[in-house]
Amino acid sequence: MRRPDPAFWRGRRVLLTGHSGFKGGWAAHYLAHLGANIFGLALSPDTEPNLYSVSRVNEIVTGGIGDIRDAADVAVAVASKPQIVLHMAAQPLVRRSVRAPIETFDVNTMGTARLLDALRVVDGLEAVLVVTTDKVYENLEHGHPFRENDSLGGRDPYSASKVCAEIVVASYARTYFDARGVPLATARGGNVIGGGDFSEDRIVPDVFRAHVAGEQLVLRDPDATRPWQHALDCVTGYLVYAEALAKGENPPHALNFGPVSGASLPVSALVDEMQKALGAVRGWRLADGPRPREMKLLALDTAAARAHLGFDDRLSDTAAIKETARWYADFASGKDMRTATARAIEDYLK
Repeated sequence: MRRPDPAFWRGRRVLLTGHSGFKGGWAAHYLAHLGANIFGLALSPDTEPNLYSVSRVNEIVTGGIGDIRDAADVAVAVASKPQIVLHMAAQPLVRRSVRAPIETFDVNTMGTARLLDALRVVDGLEAVLVVTTDKVYENLEHGHPFRENDSLGGRDPYSASKVCAEIVVASYARTYFDARGVPLATARGGNVIGGGDFSEDRIVPDVFRAHVAGEQLVLRDPDATRPWQHALDCVTGYLVYAEALAKGENPPHALNFGPVSGASLPVSALVDEMQKALGAVRGWRLADGPRPREMKLLALDTAAARAHLGFDDRLSDTAAIKETARWYADFASGKDMRTATARAIEDYLK
């Protein structure tokens, strides 16, 4: 598996948006391990606890709290004169997007547009990578793993807002960035698990919360399948991709990142393995009442990332679940989570 080159990242100025979130927090720790100079732009965490606070992300990121929807905050972030931009700030929750569609489009679509508009005149820029999602594909539930050239389309505000972000990126690339020789691309990641996720309506945090509270787990859709991937595998893919773009390796300007061969796992199987790894009481019950329509089948074809980047996951679904459970067990036992998170990255890269 190709890994990020520490010699490339050491001392490089990186603008990381969304570093107060789950995946963004892991990216911040990873970049710090590589020796990058990180400037952040993100909202304050909206859960308690959260990865940002418990692992002290603020100690490794300069700047920080701000709003991608605020042009003045974006201008401050861009004034850091980044060489690499990793745009991960988002409203990432499907059910929240149904409750708050305007917020979701404003953050995910217009936030991306505001950032790119500010970046298009920045000198010294080497590459910009915008993270979208595996849910940008028009999902007719045929069961085949999605490839990068499949049709885009979103049924809910979250997926639709990310499709719009893809269109914004393509427009800015052709209109501004290509002419300047600055690669601008999108990374479409699968469903990510890992320690430090405390979001609402996410299966791993729900398993952990039920375990700690001694309550029975409630599932909305146990038969739904998703391409589960550990945060460290996903972030490694993003960093390798950004590095390849900056080095002029000319990879495609949209790539999928997910488990090997488009492998997917039903929610019920993930729950069973996670409960076993945590030492939790096994089992669950189905949520009462009507449940919102969610896609049953979702899988990604990641052959392009392997072919163009030499990148593949290190952690199988079982290993990813065990590593996730280890982080939550450390947290529950009161360990120093900045140290534990750094140790997880070091172990992963051995």
